[in-house]
Amino acid sequence: MHAVTAIHPAAAAAKFAVTCSSCNLRELCLPAGLSADELERVENVVYARRRVARGESVFKAGSEFNAIYAVRSGFFKTSLIDGDGREQVTGFFMGGELLGMDGIDGSYHGTAIALEDSEVCIMPYALIEEMSRDIPALQRRLYAVLAREIARDHGVMMLLGSMRAEERLATFLLNLSRRFVRRGYSATEFHLRMTREEIGSYLGLKLETVSRLFSAFQKDGLIEVQQKYVRIRDIAGVERVLAARH
Repeated sequence: MHAVTAIHPAAAAAKFAVTCSSCNLRELCLPAGLSADELERVENVVYARRRVARGESVFKAGSEFNAIYAVRSGFFKTSLIDGDGREQVTGFFMGGELLGMDGIDGSYHGTAIALEDSEVCIMPYALIEEMSRDIPALQRRLYAVLAREIARDHGVMMLLGSMRAEERLATFLLNLSRRFVRRGYSATEFHLRMTREEIGSYLGLKLETVSRLFSAFQKDGLIEVQQKYVRIRDIAGVERVLAARH
């Protein structure tokens, strides 16, 4: 079992009553079908909520793993610094998703940074591990999240290895659309919290290429773009960008 190590000092100041039962994202980050007693026990695992200012990190690459963070509000990116000192964005996370699962082997692999003022729920992993032995649904949820992380990594490898530039952007927009829908938001209208440069880093594309693709998609009537606002005008058309490869 992992030892419970020190939690970020800012977390202590943010400690107050946490109620998963009243959170509108609980169906996304907690297993379904928990009894009232099990839900209360899970709530006791949540150490605190922590407010994270835009640009602030929740944890840094290489730091000791001690907790998983559920995004309650806001938007995050995870990234690594390569040998040349350049940032490589490895993922984007929104409300109801879990940060830090890649650290279960002992240390966090990337740095998690807030792209806007956000809030996370802090869940010490030692307590989760202990409780999951008594609540099988929680253990299955952890395994499911781990499997999703592995699938996401494989998906990124496919993006970088086999897709044309326009397919990468189409995949990115469709993925965001599906994730927003799960949270009750529009499938076709959203604001991008990340910059074009960060999108390019994630997709393995230069900034100029990302800007050109957004302009091309808009010219073709697939999307409407106004700075960070995006409206997918023809979602079937965006899907056809991917279908064309077959």
